[in-house]
Amino acid sequence: MRFKEEQNPLHTENIEAVEMVEELEMIEPIETDKIDENPCTLLKPEKNHRKKRAFNWKLGTTALISALIGGMLSSYIFPVYIFGKLLPYPDNYFGRDVQQVINVEPQSTTSLISAVAKKAMPSVVGITTETTQQDLFFGAKKSQGVGTGVVVDHRGYILTNAHVVNNGSVERVNVVFNDGTNKEAKILWNDPSLDLAVIKVDGVNVTPAELGNSDNIEVGETAIAIGNPLGMQFERTVTSGIISGLERNIDISANETIENLIQTDASINPGNSGGPLLNGKGEVIGINTAKIQSGEGLGFAIPINLAKPIVDQFIEKGEFSKVYVGIKGVNVDTFENATETELATDKGVYVVEITKDSPASKAGLSVGDVIVGIDDQEIGTMGQLVRQLYQYRAGDKIDLKVMRNGENTSIKVILQKVPNNY
Repeated sequence: MRFKEEQNPLHTENIEAVEMVEELEMIEPIETDKIDENPCTLLKPEKNHRKKRAFNWKLGTTALISALIGGMLSSYIFPVYIFGKLLPYPDNYFGRDVQQVINVEPQSTTSLISAVAKKAMPSVVGITTETTQQDLFFGAKKSQGVGTGVVVDHRGYILTNAHVVNNGSVERVNVVFNDGTNKEAKILWNDPSLDLAVIKVDGVNVTPAELGNSDNIEVGETAIAIGNPLGMQFERTVTSGIISGLERNIDISANETIENLIQTDASINPGNSGGPLLNGKGEVIGINTAKIQSGEGLGFAIPINLAKPIVDQFIEKGEFSKVYVGIKGVNVDTFENATETELATDKGVYVVEITKDSPASKAGLSVGDVIVGIDDQEIGTMGQLVRQLYQYRAGDKIDLKVMRNGENTSIKVILQKVPNNY
């Protein structure tokens, strides 16, 4: 009797497992020693561990050389030979632009000048002088001069240049006011070294100018000049410009220097002398002077702060009392050139002579001392010493800085009024 053979399910599973192994071997060979003897065991393929590649020296060398060439092109070749010549510079090539921001309020220059002129014009006067000169062939000869002045007090005090009144050597001084009034004036004070003078007209009630602070002005500010250039036919001419420079020193002659001047490009001609130099507020910051023969576009003015102590004394006391130290001195460089000697300092005033019973004599100043300062102000020339003394009054005590025998020392000096016979 023939028996029908039954299928063994376990045998079928073994066959399927073998077929799976064969398929895996077709994809990736499997080591047979790592397969469990039991065909029913699940097979897990191992992770693929890649081998490290060797460094490619050719590729690395090429990259390094390329980087060096690129660096040379960007840092030297392009900036020197390409940009700005063959090609324009790229935007922001030089970095981000950093600019100083200054807020400027827009205003009409024309209306500013007009407003300043309107404010200051009533305080500006014309000055004419008469002088008698002796001529070798024609005898006595009268000459006339013309200039400008500025009213500094309502009682008739007027500030002008010393050379406008011929350093005090005139026979007659007339003043023409803004309303056309013509009055005779008298000279109260003048100093040729400062080129300043004060005259006065009695019996008038006029409008004084507003005095500013010349220590606060800066280069580039508006400057407006008012005067009578080339004669009274051009009276009260207004010119404008800017402050071109400060602390200018100008040689007038071999022995005369005017120092610490304000420079402007506002036109200043003969006849403008003594008139005001104004700022944008209509304040007087200087007294114009045409004594200096300069080039076109170069005008000069004496800082108003130099005249203020003088004006203040006239307003307060009706007179001005000049103080003195009581020495005769020369600039250090002048002394060295004349004597062919070398002093211990390059700047200062060499004391040549001391007046008897003067403040210098009483304080113990000696011939041969070199004055280099007064209080906190350096003194480099005789002109600076004279101007600095105008800041003081009789009885004031100053600290005189002196170079003596190569060493610095300080001497206390009590200033006195200049005697009449000095």
